Amino acid sequence: MKTTLTLATFAAFTALAGCSTMETQAPAQTVDGVLVGANGMTLYTFDKDTAGSGKSTCNGQCAVNWPPLMAGTSAPTAPNYSVVQRDDGGRQIAYKGKPLYYWVKDAKPGDKTGDGVNKVWRTATP
Repeated sequence: MKTTLTLATFAAFTALAGCSTMETQAPAQTVDGVLVGANGMTLYTFDKDTAGSGKSTCNGQCAVNWPPLMAGTSAPTAPNYSVVQRDDGGRQIAYKGKPLYYWVKDAKPGDKTGDGVNKVWRTATP
């Protein structure tokens, strides 16, 4: 029986062991040209968020419909990723300065039903 240790498994193991390897992992991955979260669900950006502002403008009911991709206690160190502060005090992952969100109406990995909603939501792309 052959055992293969994937990079994700190794990162999870070392994080549990107290190592900082997990911090270098990108908090999202690219599938079919779109950024997706660890759960495989499509990530989105909001046109009203200004890249580089360090802030999310989707709060309250907006954040219920568009749940933010939240950051843990450590900031991601992968290229192009950063953390922005939310009005509620939470820390949200951003890609190239734009905060990342899920769409509550996407039912399964691969769904992209949020793209173009109200002409201000876009699938996040690398």
